[in-house]
Amino acid sequence: MDKLKHFLKHSRQQYDKGILAENHLDPDPLKQFSYWMEMAVREGIPEPNAMDLSTVDESCRPSSRIVLLRTCDQRGFTFFTNYESRKGKDLLSNGFASLNFFWQQQARQVRVAGSVCKVSPEESDEYFSTRPRESQIGAWASSQSAYLNSRQELEEAILALEKEYEGREVPRPPHWGGFVLEPDRIEFWQGRPNRLHDRFLYEKTNDIWMVFRLFP
Repeated sequence: MDKLKHFLKHSRQQYDKGILAENHLDPDPLKQFSYWMEMAVREGIPEPNAMDLSTVDESCRPSSRIVLLRTCDQRGFTFFTNYESRKGKDLLSNGFASLNFFWQQQARQVRVAGSVCKVSPEESDEYFSTRPRESQIGAWASSQSAYLNSRQELEEAILALEKEYEGREVPRPPHWGGFVLEPDRIEFWQGRPNRLHDRFLYEKTNDIWMVFRLFP
């Protein structure tokens, strides 16, 4: 425990992987995000599309978890989940969320905030059809975020579903599908030495993106 306390108190990381200047930025933050994501993919960063999704429930209690980005286009950031899970219920009742990407090897972070809505059933169907069959079965078997009596209960549900859908396609569950976060704030963070980081915030007003440098 003492070693852990010492580590937490004294751990320091100097960020010296690059700089971020005004002339580096694309006027469109979604294009800027795509550039950074493409670089993360090229450099072999593990699961560069992993992002922290933060939601707020009806009692204003925040909750965060890691999910995977599946599409980024001019609409925004699309991911898929169980609509009856805690995050699904939060998103359906609140309608706002934030995302955070952190690529440690590049000392880069992207923070995104905005409104959230469901994608069309057709888009959810299309993505669901590309998932591994085991994951399709799992989407039916798992009452995500609900209490589970035992692992055996889950495994028995999976076996029953495998038998039910043997020899035919697994349809998308009605309680499973996509959300798209339509951003109105996107911040790009480049780590710099001595905590003097480069930070640029894009804010959307009347469909126009404005860019501001922030104090580190």
